[in-house]
Amino acid sequence: MTNDLIKTADRVMAATYSRFPIVLTEGDGCTLYDAKGHAYTDFVAGIAVCNLGHAHPGIAQAIADQARRLVHVSNLYYTMPQTALAEWLVEHSFADRVFFCNSGAEANEAAIKLARKYFKDRGASKRFRIITMEESFHGRTMATLSATGQAKIHKGFEPLVEGFDIVPFNDLEAVRNAITTETCAVMLEPIQGEGGVQCPASGYLEGLRDLCDKEGLLLIFDEVQTGMGRTGKLFAYEHFAMTPDIMTLAKALANGLPMGAMLAKEEVAASFTAGSHASTFGGTPLVSAAALEMVKTLLDEGVLRNCEKVGQYFKGRLLDLKSKYDFIQEVRGEGLLLGLDLTRDGTYIVKACMERGFLINCTQEHVLRFIPPLIIQEGQIDSLIVCLDAVFQDISNKPNE
Repeated sequence: MTNDLIKTADRVMAATYSRFPIVLTEGDGCTLYDAKGHAYTDFVAGIAVCNLGHAHPGIAQAIADQARRLVHVSNLYYTMPQTALAEWLVEHSFADRVFFCNSGAEANEAAIKLARKYFKDRGASKRFRIITMEESFHGRTMATLSATGQAKIHKGFEPLVEGFDIVPFNDLEAVRNAITTETCAVMLEPIQGEGGVQCPASGYLEGLRDLCDKEGLLLIFDEVQTGMGRTGKLFAYEHFAMTPDIMTLAKALANGLPMGAMLAKEEVAASFTAGSHASTFGGTPLVSAAALEMVKTLLDEGVLRNCEKVGQYFKGRLLDLKSKYDFIQEVRGEGLLLGLDLTRDGTYIVKACMERGFLINCTQEHVLRFIPPLIIQEGQIDSLIVCLDAVFQDISNKPNE
């Protein structure tokens, strides 16, 4: 059954993914099962999406209850779940207004459009350029891939959308030097996920806030991956003594259902007026009900506290491995967004771990990225460390694979 399904998928689906040869059929908490009955402890969480794990009973119940009442009516009308979710996000963040969409790329598109329109509305029509960072990742639409600071994402889609100036991450002077009379905003991830779990240097984000204030620019935080508790706080900006003007969310917002959001301060959000932007499926009653259950659970069930506590434990265990193997360069990250930077290709390690019952991820070809559900426990981390230790021991005397 597995081989036949894989052959069918490879025949009928666009070849845009390099998939692992397993067919996942069921999940429970931090465990996934394939069609052959093999179990895997999940340290990928749908790429930082299933923060409450798989088949969470509260999420499942919220979806079932809402599906029996109302799934979709469009944004021509008000609905209760969407309004309640927007109110919750405003009450728990710096923002005053929320725009709902379906993905991180769409949320970032909305942020880009809002930044441009904000200055157009003020008569500064020449201010449209946005400064972004090398190794960033903002999405796969034409505007968001153009904003992304990775050449491999651009390849084959040139010419790129005009209006993005890409500078090194963690270099405040580079941002200052890139500002011109056409600059309207600076956009970045507080911690770069796809870029290899790169963290901001001390004072960098605060420095960007001061610089934007001085130059009259908007500061946009892409918290698609870092938001919704991933770093141990509801939003990553809470680790720093500052707030952005615009923030984007997606991934974990509805714990697996497609949902994105762009949040903004009142003065900025006012530039989005009726008809200026829209999304047919943005914030449907169904996904909003799931997201509302998700955000309440994050706080009510101590998930954030678990993320912070277990994340510190996990980081310590990874540092233990670093002290043992010289091909581990660095351990980086915050909460349960952690990276192990290697001097060798991580592809073999991901495969070897999968064969031993652990799903992990590799980004930038040499950074093992660990983004498990935020409900992961220390015992499950210990089991992964034993697995990694065995794999590392196996390859430590071999040439770079």
